[in-house]
Amino acid sequence: MAILRWLPVLVLFFATPVPGMEHSFHVIAYHDVRDDVAGDYDPDQFAVSTANLIDQFTWMRDNGFIPVSMDQILDARAGGKPLPDNAVLLTFDDGLRSVYTRVYPLLRLFEYPAVVSVVTSWIESDVTVVYADEKLRRDDFLTWAQIREMQESGLVEIASHTHDMHKGIRGNPQGNQQPAAQTRLFDGERYENEQEFLQRIDDDLRESVQIIRENTERVPRIITWPYGAYNELSASVARDVGLTINMTLDPASVDQGDSVRLGRSLMIANPGLTYFSLEISSEPVRPIVRVAQVDLDYVYDPDPKRQNYNLGLLLDRIKALEISHVYLQAFVDTDADGGASAVYFPNRHLPVRADLFNHVAWQLKTRAQVAVYAWLPLLSYVGGPFDPEWRVLEFRDGEFAPDPDSEPRLTPFSADVRKHIAEIYEDLSIYAHFDGILFHDDGRLSDMEDYSEIALEHYREVLGVEISPELVASDQELNYRWAGLKAQKMREFSLDLVEVVKTYHPELKSVRNIFASALLDEWGTSFLAQDYDEYLESYDFVALMAMPSLEGADNEKRFYVDLVDQVSRREHGLDRTVFELQSYDWRKSRPIPGDELRETMRWLQSLGVRNLGYYPDDFITGKPDFDQLRRGISLATDLVGENR
Repeated sequence: MAILRWLPVLVLFFATPVPGMEHSFHVIAYHDVRDDVAGDYDPDQFAVSTANLIDQFTWMRDNGFIPVSMDQILDARAGGKPLPDNAVLLTFDDGLRSVYTRVYPLLRLFEYPAVVSVVTSWIESDVTVVYADEKLRRDDFLTWAQIREMQESGLVEIASHTHDMHKGIRGNPQGNQQPAAQTRLFDGERYENEQEFLQRIDDDLRESVQIIRENTERVPRIITWPYGAYNELSASVARDVGLTINMTLDPASVDQGDSVRLGRSLMIANPGLTYFSLEISSEPVRPIVRVAQVDLDYVYDPDPKRQNYNLGLLLDRIKALEISHVYLQAFVDTDADGGASAVYFPNRHLPVRADLFNHVAWQLKTRAQVAVYAWLPLLSYVGGPFDPEWRVLEFRDGEFAPDPDSEPRLTPFSADVRKHIAEIYEDLSIYAHFDGILFHDDGRLSDMEDYSEIALEHYREVLGVEISPELVASDQELNYRWAGLKAQKMREFSLDLVEVVKTYHPELKSVRNIFASALLDEWGTSFLAQDYDEYLESYDFVALMAMPSLEGADNEKRFYVDLVDQVSRREHGLDRTVFELQSYDWRKSRPIPGDELRETMRWLQSLGVRNLGYYPDDFITGKPDFDQLRRGISLATDLVGENR
């Protein structure tokens, strides 16, 4: 398989400060350095040219950016000498020969320290590696003599890039090759279990450490995860074998006590000095988000040929739209009640309609170049271990019963409910690759909910009163406290789920759906137990359902203006809120015309809205109209002027 195909074309972020250090520092990840790389910022090249690397080193020297060693970073972390302003850690991955022939002379000339990460199975072996669409052999990689020479200079520290995990392994029944250090191997009949996964990682890392020790007489302490892909299980194995510093491709750096995770900027596509200097000296800018929310129910078909055809339609459409994200349904909702009675991934509780989510998500990530967020309910689950007695109860017409017009939600106050749902989220995380979680819009409780027995017991304990419909209706202060308690419980539960998923996807992002009325109606918090300000603090993004028809708005223009006004009043509100538009009018049972959707998207951008999404996307019949939709939502450079 081809190495590097899963890496983005160019990602330049900045590592955040490791807690306890006086200054933050940048970490830059280079790979190959060649003389035949053409052009300035060439997206078809994975390497950096020697000339551009010299320019970058010179620019850092002349502008106060000071490369530091890992020893200096760890000393500052331990309370020793602080790092200088604008400290930079230089790293070079994969152990390519150019590190010795082109990079090492420059390190000596500039007296710059660096970390070099080697895949031990590639050093002095007869292995053939398909690397950036080229076949590399023994002479294309470093030798141990060259590695020792660089190490003895005092400028280069050698890190493990694993022994034989810089590759893909089969990660699902469809045969997708996925990063070995993060994927549960599927052997054609079953997935490896946790013990087998841990043993495979342990065997590989121990062999890598042993080979490096035997050939350099030093024990490595850094593990550079191939493709930046790892999880807390593989990191724990690395820690056990002495690899306590984790190099990733996430922008964030984290001090985890007994280990450190260092996020890095990925330097590829041969950026010239103008681009490099602008990026390294500027504050990072939050990217614009453009989202299609997609029903996996539309892809699934019992006929494999038809299912592949459906997937092809989706991939072609999303790629051509040139957007940034897909929120992909991971549960079955063919009856459109919003509840999950089955799912699209292996799990321990609910029926599996098809083991499909991981395959579709991976195809979208690698072929359409979008980030994929798994879309799952927070509370709406049916069957399996979920007792009907755990349902949310509403007071209506003098009786306590589940709301017949809402999703089949379960009470968040039940420890059993939370446990079983957490296990479903965990199973999704184990068996699928994705970038984030979107919590479904079922995460709400009305002003007449939740009167389940276990919820009432919780209210008595926390509020100190016996909640009743009459008391709630007559005491406005109590009503707000009651709504706040419900909102808090759902928020805490959702954040617990985020932590469960982060065990397997440490760089995960979170998004929470919220109804527009939570912002526009002064009673919205009581009606929904949703709080926009708390959502902004708790999640990476808020998906705001900007759907006037769904809300029954009389004046759509006024609806949007008021909504934008409410969002823009909050610090970072426009940066961290995705305005999700409806592309189907459920009240009138008709699609929204494509030109109308386009005009709404463009108008919202003129009001300052940065992040847009839409739902649903019927890629089977081509609705919304592709040309109109693309003109409204695409990030394509040829449309930027029109969009803004």
